[in-house]
Amino acid sequence: MSTTHPHRPTPVDAARWPDVARVPAVSPARAATTRALVRRALRGLELRVSTAGGPPAGASGPLLEIADPGAFHARLGRHGLIGFGESYLAREWDSPELVPLLTELAVNAATLVPGPLQRLRRLWAVRQPPAARNTPDDARRNIGHHYDLSNELFALFLDPTLSYSSALFDALPAAEDALPAAQHRKIDRLLDLARVGPGTRLLEIGTGWGELALRAAARGATVHTVTLSEEQLLLARRRIADAGHAGRVTVALADYRQLEGRYDAVVSVEMIEAVGARHWPTYFRVLDRLTAPGGRVALQAIVMPHDRMLASRSTHTWVQKYVFPGGLLPSREALTALTARHTRLTPARDDGFGAHYAETLRLWRERFAARRAQVLALGFDETFLRMWTLYLAYSEAGFRSGYLDVRQLLLTDPRTGGTR
Repeated sequence: MSTTHPHRPTPVDAARWPDVARVPAVSPARAATTRALVRRALRGLELRVSTAGGPPAGASGPLLEIADPGAFHARLGRHGLIGFGESYLAREWDSPELVPLLTELAVNAATLVPGPLQRLRRLWAVRQPPAARNTPDDARRNIGHHYDLSNELFALFLDPTLSYSSALFDALPAAEDALPAAQHRKIDRLLDLARVGPGTRLLEIGTGWGELALRAAARGATVHTVTLSEEQLLLARRRIADAGHAGRVTVALADYRQLEGRYDAVVSVEMIEAVGARHWPTYFRVLDRLTAPGGRVALQAIVMPHDRMLASRSTHTWVQKYVFPGGLLPSREALTALTARHTRLTPARDDGFGAHYAETLRLWRERFAARRAQVLALGFDETFLRMWTLYLAYSEAGFRSGYLDVRQLLLTDPRTGGTR
């Protein structure tokens, strides 16, 4: 744990965070253009801006404090929104109202960059790296990058169910002690949609730490659940054995493309976001192939606006670089089209509850902030703390602004002749 003075943060570890420690070089012309674009973007927003410790400009709204405007503009000019995030990690900007600030940016995301530059996005935006192909080997590495960080880390800010997806509360705003019940409410609704009960053969794609499998087994289902995370695999198996359900649940380290068999129900919670756009057709064909006649598929998915998905699907983002490599959020339109083109499944339900995800993320963010000393004790550093804080706040802002939503979808197989 760091022993430095609390007002003198530890310098960025260049070995761990090379692109945060180094400010990129930009030409004077590019720097001037970036400053002009930033001024134009900020002028139309409901926020206040303080530069280099000066008095805030702007009448109202959350405060953006730009401590090092030269570095801030250099990073934006060279790397766009990736640079914006790296500038935060480098403490070149900050805000005492981080979520409201990011929410204001998310509300105006479509207009922050002028139209002509939007149309030339492919020329200036950072391109996806090779690992974004999400081949089976890529997918294993990409999942490990996030989910194999440390089971102890996730346990610090998740509730005792270890559910790492949106909860479904009975009332908003939500209290912290309501989180476990809200996670069970979310899981139970998915299991109800899939009609999981005694004798159901259930496949879960994306185990997490095993809570959905536990609740399905308690209903009398036989569960096969798969993950690409070795850390999740070990803990999920232990939790399932401790609960006395090892005879009903098998947990395997497997890619969804490797799966065989037929199941009465298939459930997958916020896993499609990690599949990657080029593999979405394969993912839906796998769902179709694994669903027995008369079976049901229940999915929970984070979605973004269709036009923004099309505009950004080939570009590299800060979240992809630092948090979820290889991932991409689909749109509702994309999910509907994929179901129609690649499956025999019929859409039967599509329900959204984005405001509940905003509250889930707020509770995670507050729990994470309250346990910063424990995070440092696990071996993570101050830059990681800022990275994770920005990730949680950025995600919360996406849902609070309405830019993001989370949906539960039910797809049904119209064929007859199932086993149940």
